[in-house]
Amino acid sequence: MVYAWGLRSDKPSYAPKPPITLLRPDDPRLSPISLTPIGILRTPFPDRVSTPRQPHASEGAEGRIELAAGRGLEHAVSDLEGWEFLWVVFLFHLNKGWRPKVLPPRSAGKRRGVLATRSPHRPNPIGLSLVRLVSVESLVIHVRDVDMIDESPVLDIKPYIPYAEARPGARTGWLEPLAAPDEHAGEAPADPEPGFSVTWSAHASTQAAYLRDEHGIDLVAPVDRTLRLGPQPHPYRRIRALPDGTLRLAYKDFRVRFRVDRRDVTILSIGTGYRERDLALSDDPAVDVHRAFVARFGREDGESRC
Repeated sequence: MVYAWGLRSDKPSYAPKPPITLLRPDDPRLSPISLTPIGILRTPFPDRVSTPRQPHASEGAEGRIELAAGRGLEHAVSDLEGWEFLWVVFLFHLNKGWRPKVLPPRSAGKRRGVLATRSPHRPNPIGLSLVRLVSVESLVIHVRDVDMIDESPVLDIKPYIPYAEARPGARTGWLEPLAAPDEHAGEAPADPEPGFSVTWSAHASTQAAYLRDEHGIDLVAPVDRTLRLGPQPHPYRRIRALPDGTLRLAYKDFRVRFRVDRRDVTILSIGTGYRERDLALSDDPAVDVHRAFVARFGREDGESRC
C-alpha cells in the first residue's frame, strides 16, 4: 500500500490531516450539547467552603451515589462490586461561570491557566473524582473519600483500571518547581509540594472543644484540611494577613487566627465574624451560637466583622 504522501507500507493508508485552522465560536461542531444526569451524590459537604479540594484530602469521608430509577440503571451497575475505585463524572452545579486564569492554593500567588489546574471554575463545569467503592445496594452506590458538594448531579461512573491509568512518574507541570524535600525526611514526599503541619494552641483547642461539645460545630477538621494545603493569603480560600504579622482564615461565619513558621502552622484563636450590632439585635438562630461563644471567650481586639 502507499500512504497519501507517497511512502510504501503494508498498513492501511491514511489521508493527510487537514490544515490547522482556528475554530470560530459559531462553528456548528461547537453547538451546545445536552446531558441528562443519571443520579446525584449525597455527601457530608453542603457548600464549597466545607468541601475538600481533592479526594486524598477528604480523610475517608463517606457518601453515596443515588441513581435514577426506571432508566435501566439497575442492570448498568451489574459487576461493579469487583472494583475498588471508581471515577465519578459530575457537575459543579453551583458554579455561575468560569475564569480563564485562576489562583490555585498551591500556585505560590501566581495565576494559572484554568486548563492547567483542577479548579472547579471551568469552561464546562464538569468534575472528575476518584472515589473508593464500599458497596452496591440496588441503585445506591456507597463510596468513600468523597470531595463533592452534596446533591451534585452525576453524569457517569467508570471503573478505575490501575495498569491503564496509573502513571506514578508523570510530570506535574507548574507544581514541580514548588517541590522541596522535607529536611527531616530522607527524600521528597510523593506529593509534589510538601504539606504544612497544623497545631492548635491550648487556647484555640479549648475554644474548638467548646464549639464541638456544646454546639455540635467541628472546626478542627475543615481548618486543618484547608491550612495543610498552604496558609498563604488567598482571596478564594479567604485567608488574609493581619497587621500584627499573624494570618486569619474565614471559615463560614467564624474567624481563625494563626501564625506560620516555615511549614508549621499554629492555630492561636477562634473568633466570631459577626458585628457587635448583629450579636445584639439579630434574630437569626445562627447568631445565638456566636453570642454564647463571645459571652464565654470574649472578642479579640481587631477581630473581623462580617
